[in-house]
Amino acid sequence: MTSDDPDLCSFPFAGAHFSVVGQTALWWPQARALLVADLHFEKASWFAVRGQMLPPYDSMATLERLAGLARTLDAAHIYCLGDNFHDDGGVERLPEAARAMLHELADRHGLHWIVGNHDPGLGARVPGPVSEELRIGDLLLRHEAGAFAQGGEVSGHYHPKARIRAAGRIIARPCFVRGQWCDSNGLSCGRLILPAFGALTGGLDVTSDAIAALFPRGYQALVPTRDKLVTFPFSVAESEEKAQLSLWQK
Repeated sequence: MTSDDPDLCSFPFAGAHFSVVGQTALWWPQARALLVADLHFEKASWFAVRGQMLPPYDSMATLERLAGLARTLDAAHIYCLGDNFHDDGGVERLPEAARAMLHELADRHGLHWIVGNHDPGLGARVPGPVSEELRIGDLLLRHEAGAFAQGGEVSGHYHPKARIRAAGRIIARPCFVRGQWCDSNGLSCGRLILPAFGALTGGLDVTSDAIAALFPRGYQALVPTRDKLVTFPFSVAESEEKAQLSLWQK
């Protein structure tokens, strides 16, 4: 059994039920929707153009994982929550085989794109609708956590990752971050941040100031393991926890 089993890694959020699948993706069974963030297609080729040569297989590796999850779950929709490409020119650099797989995913499952800070000009160059943000029922899907969202907000951008000390070892894991956010009028909403799904992505310490500032009432790191979802609560004041986590470069 692994975290690809939706029944093992499920949790409630904003009145709905979700499951972590594939370590870094979110399954919404009620909508038959697969949610992923920060794919960063063509990141290796972006570095190559600048003289730093990396293995050019990141886009295909990411797409193969995404296609496998969508096929296993029989997803009706795939929502990509921004920074889908590492830059606006990544669409043109996408290899033909990856481009064909992208179109096949759109035909079979329905791709929905939200733009991020890395790909604001995504436009109509990809198969499927493109949005700045998208509301589905009580949930607002966007790239980066922002202004008050009635119901609940699901986003990416921060690539949250936790390093946990266990049995004398430090184990690094991508994690989801869940908590409440409130505005100046005292209204509150649920806030959920997804880890990066892309094959060539790093992560940000889940107790970093950038993440903690988004959850003034405290938050939880949801860490998928082999057979369950482990929850670590944090308050903004718990700076001592930072000794067990580290900053990973994006």
